[in-house]
Amino acid sequence: MDLELEGKRVIVTGATRGIGRAIAERFVREGAAVGICARKADEVERAVAELQALNGGRAVVCGGAADVGNRGSVETWVAICAAALGGIDIVVANVSALAGMPNEDAWRAGMEFDMLGTVRTIEAAMPHVEKSSAGAFVAVSSTAALEAFGGPRPYNAIKAAVINYMSNLATSLAPKQIRANTVSPGTIYFDDGVWGQRKRDMPEIYAAALAQNPMGRMGTPAEVANAVVFVASPAASFITGANLVVDGGFTRRVQY
Repeated sequence: MDLELEGKRVIVTGATRGIGRAIAERFVREGAAVGICARKADEVERAVAELQALNGGRAVVCGGAADVGNRGSVETWVAICAAALGGIDIVVANVSALAGMPNEDAWRAGMEFDMLGTVRTIEAAMPHVEKSSAGAFVAVSSTAALEAFGGPRPYNAIKAAVINYMSNLATSLAPKQIRANTVSPGTIYFDDGVWGQRKRDMPEIYAAALAQNPMGRMGTPAEVANAVVFVASPAASFITGANLVVDGGFTRRVQY
């Protein structure tokens, strides 16, 4: 299937490793021009160089250090990317504070990075996306937003709020032919991610989660990236307001 992404201009937050990095790589392989960010400048510089080496060194990639917890920082990064790429068609909000502890600091971090970070990124990019003929926003949420999982944690509640925000955004932007969707990964394994850490430090928790996966394994960042890139692409031009679950059947709810 041709996703019609050749030459499209995409920005992805939190894209130096894990799911965000896999998303950026897939967009580049589809022929898109990509802008990335993370908080550490050296990691962004290294990721940009590695992404530029894809597609025989023909990839168009820009990047910068940005903190989605700071509106000015986000606005500056978005403006730099828009200038470097010649505009913005697609925005992927991927940053998470991974706020799992039930305390006020975690609630604040989740709100600042997961919720307001998504809002700041979308609002900063909106004037550019409104000029696009293929405008799309995608936010990365979590299956933790969909079921009781891990107790009353800020991560779960705030990821649910992200889904609600994107659904309402989709309704408001539909008359402008701009789409907004969410992708909710389940248990996704990579060495320096949450489940990689739990496998090393809390093997019993890792084993219990693995045993609940009907497919007998956890997912990969590339599998999440495939879903994100599809729903963001013109190939999904009539899909908006959706929450695409990528979890290998981990959640037990019935979807309507």
